[in-house]
Amino acid sequence: MVAAGLIGEAGHLFWGWPAFLLCDRNDHHKGDRHLRGGLGWGSLLSWTTLNFYEGAGHMAILLGCDSVSLEFPTKHIFDSVTLGVGEGDRIGIVGKNGDGKSTLLSVLAGTLEPDDGRVTHRRGTTIGLLGQKDQLVDTDTVHHAVVGDTPEYEWASSPRTRQILAGLISDVPWEGTVGELSGGQRRRVDLARLLIGDYDVLMLDEPTNHLDMRTINWLARHLKARWQHSQGAMLVVTHDRWFLDEVCTSMWEVHDGQVDPFEGGYSAYILQRVERDRMAAVTEERRRNMARKELAWLSRGAQARSTKPKFRVDAARELIADVPPVRDELELKRLAVSRLGKQVIDVVDVDAGYADADGTSKQVLTDVTWLIGAGDRYGLLGENGAGKSTLLDVIQGKIAPLRGRVKIGQTVRFGVLSQQLEELEPYMGDTIREVLSHYKKYYVIDGKETSPEKLCERLGFTTQQLWSRIGDLSGGQRRRLSLLLTILDEPNVLILDEPGNDLDTDMLAIVEDLLDGWPGTLILVTHDRFLMERVTDQQWALLDGHLTHMPGGVDQYLRLCNATAEGEPVGAPSAKTGTFDTGAAAAAAEKPKASGQPNGLSNAERQKLRREVSSLERKMETQRARVEEAEAAMAQVDPTNYTALGEQQAKIDEAHAAMDELEMAWLEASEKLEGEE
Repeated sequence: MVAAGLIGEAGHLFWGWPAFLLCDRNDHHKGDRHLRGGLGWGSLLSWTTLNFYEGAGHMAILLGCDSVSLEFPTKHIFDSVTLGVGEGDRIGIVGKNGDGKSTLLSVLAGTLEPDDGRVTHRRGTTIGLLGQKDQLVDTDTVHHAVVGDTPEYEWASSPRTRQILAGLISDVPWEGTVGELSGGQRRRVDLARLLIGDYDVLMLDEPTNHLDMRTINWLARHLKARWQHSQGAMLVVTHDRWFLDEVCTSMWEVHDGQVDPFEGGYSAYILQRVERDRMAAVTEERRRNMARKELAWLSRGAQARSTKPKFRVDAARELIADVPPVRDELELKRLAVSRLGKQVIDVVDVDAGYADADGTSKQVLTDVTWLIGAGDRYGLLGENGAGKSTLLDVIQGKIAPLRGRVKIGQTVRFGVLSQQLEELEPYMGDTIREVLSHYKKYYVIDGKETSPEKLCERLGFTTQQLWSRIGDLSGGQRRRLSLLLTILDEPNVLILDEPGNDLDTDMLAIVEDLLDGWPGTLILVTHDRFLMERVTDQQWALLDGHLTHMPGGVDQYLRLCNATAEGEPVGAPSAKTGTFDTGAAAAAAEKPKASGQPNGLSNAERQKLRREVSSLERKMETQRARVEEAEAAMAQVDPTNYTALGEQQAKIDEAHAAMDELEMAWLEASEKLEGEE
C-alpha cells in the first residue's frame, strides 16, 4: 500500500493512505513485520489500525524503500526517501532530466544499491524492467530475442502473447537478426520481450521512445487491460504526458533529492501542483507560471472533461477563470500575413518518392494536395515510414515531385529543427555564448524586447552553462539550443521534427509557451500526442500515401488506424513475409455497425441518459460537500489520539470512495451521451 498522504499548508489532507508495512527481503525466515513511516497523517496511525487495513482486503505491498539515500560523485540524488508500491498501483514518475527518475527505478528494482537505507521486496515478487538501452544480442534472431527457447506450441497458444506480437512487431521479420533492425524496431522487440513475461511489477523507462502514435495508443490500451483491478503494479518514466494521463492513477515527482506523491494522472498532478502553490500564497507572477497555463489548456480540452474522474473540472475552471487563452489566434494570423503575404506553400496533386539502395524508384506519396497559408498551425500524423519526412522535403523544395506541382511563396523563409540536429554540427567546438554572439542583440518576443541570453535562460540554461561547449551538452540541452537558434534566425515558416525528444515535462511546457507567441506558419511532426494537440490547431494524416484532413484530431486518426489494423492476430508468422499478419481481422473491423443511430441508441434512451447525467451531477455536488466536511473535521481531531485519527481517516476514505463511484458513473454516462451528440 503506497504511503501517499499529502498534507497541504492549510492542514488539508488529500487522498491520504496510512503508513505501510513491509517485509524485509532478508528477514523472510523470521516472518517479522517492520513498520515504515508513511506520509502525513498516515504515520500517526496505530499498529492496530494498520493491521485492520491489511486484514480488510486493502492492497498488499509488493516493494518499497525505507530512508534511502544515494549520492554520485558530482550530485546528490536521494535524501532519506521512503516509498511503497502496492497491488494495483499505476505510478507515473516525472521530474527534470538528471533528477534521478531512472535511478529510482534501478534502486527499487534492486539493480543499484543505495548508500543508506534499504529496499524491500515481498517474497516471490517478480519484476520486469525496461531500460532506456536494450540488452538485446545483435546476433540473435528476433524469434530468439523475444521468446527465447520456449517451444512454439507454448507461446503460440497464448492469446496474450499473440496479441503483443501482433501489436508491436507485426512488421518485423520473425527470423531476421537483431543487428539488422532499426532503432525503433529494436525498441519494439525489447518491449515485446518484456510484455510477454508474467511479472508482478513492470518498471518501464521511456517505453514510448521510438514508437509511433498508433503503437503508443496500443501500448496504453494493453497496459490498462493487463491486470485486473487491484492486481499487479506498474511504474513508468516518460515525458509523454498523454500516456501518463491514460495509464497512471498516481504520480511521483522527483526533485531536489525527494519524491513527492500525487493522486491521479498527469492532469490531476498539474492541478495539485497549482493548489499547492496557491495555498502557499504565491505572487501573481508565479500564479501564472507554466503549470497554470498548461492546466488552462487541459481543462478547456475534451481530455479533461471526459478522461480522468480524478481531475476536478469545476475546481480547475475556478483556478483558471482569469487565465487568458493560450494563443491569440487572430492576432497571430494578422502578424503572419504581414510577414508572409497570402502565398505561402501550395502542394497540388503531388506524387513523390525516393530511390532505394538498388537504384529503383519507390513512390511514397500519391495525389497529395496541401494548401498551407499564413499563420496555419498544422500537425502531421502518420506511422513510422508513412512518408512524413518525404512530404517535409517536398514542402521545402528539397525533393522534386514525380507528378504535380509545388509552389513556394517568394517571402517564405524556412526554419527547420531536424531529429538529428545536423544544424549544430558546425558549432560543436564553440560555446553557447560564442554562438549567440552571431545573432542580433535584441528580439521582440510576446511584444517585449529580450536578448538571446534571456531566451536561453527561459529555456532552462543557467548563466554558467552559457560558457559550455556545444559538444559537451546533453541531448536535451542541444535540442533546446537548436530550437532557440532556429527561432533566432527569424523564419516565417517553422518545421519541427520531433522537438520534444529528450525534454522533460516541465521543459516541454516552456517550449510550448515559447511557440504560443510565435507569429508564423508552423508544421509539427511528433508522436507526442499532448504536444501535437497543444501547439497545433489542425491535424493532417498520411495514410497509405494519401494526405487526409483530420477535423476530429488525433482521436479520429487513431480510429482510422484501428479500423484497418486491429483484430485477432494470427498465432504464427506469415509464410510469405515472415511477419505477423493481421489483415483478415482488419477487414472484419472495417465493417460498419448496422444501426440507424451512431451508437444505436433511441431518442428515449438519449433522454434517459441526459436525466441520469443531471442526477449524477447533483449527487456529486452533495457528496463533494461531505468530503470537504470530513477533511475539515480531521483538523479538529487530537493528533495524539490514534484511534480517533484512524476513525476519521476511514470516514474520509469512505467519502472519497463514494465520490469516485459517482464520478465514474457520471463519466460513463457522459461518454455515451457525447458519442450520440
